[in-house]
Amino acid sequence: MTAILLDTNAYKQYLLGNTDLTDIVADSDIAYLSAVVIGELYAGFCGGTKYKENVEKLKYVLDTDNIETLDITPETAEIFGEIKAALKKKGKMIPINDIWIAAQTIETGSKLVTLDTHFKNIGGIRVLLLSGQ
Repeated sequence: MTAILLDTNAYKQYLLGNTDLTDIVADSDIAYLSAVVIGELYAGFCGGTKYKENVEKLKYVLDTDNIETLDITPETAEIFGEIKAALKKKGKMIPINDIWIAAQTIETGSKLVTLDTHFKNIGGIRVLLLSGQ
């Protein structure tokens, strides 16, 4: 089974019609959207001028057959703690929300689709780096 997890910036690229990304999502058995990513999206929606339109687009994407949402679990929290401690020890901290997203990626055994190179500082995570269009 091929599983991916879309980072917030990957979701935005998906909406912009990045053909590489739309193909990746279509070819995946499952594409996850983390509750953390959804929270980041809503924060952006609240700060913008197209709240209703953006919420409708998100609902449409979430209704797609192979897209599933992920909640935080106790296992996610344990993995989060391990990642954060390892990053702190290396002196390579990344944004806290990205640590949660990385933890869910590891927990699900999926591949993280992102534009952020800082995820490469995390051991045990598979990352597919996109280039923005």
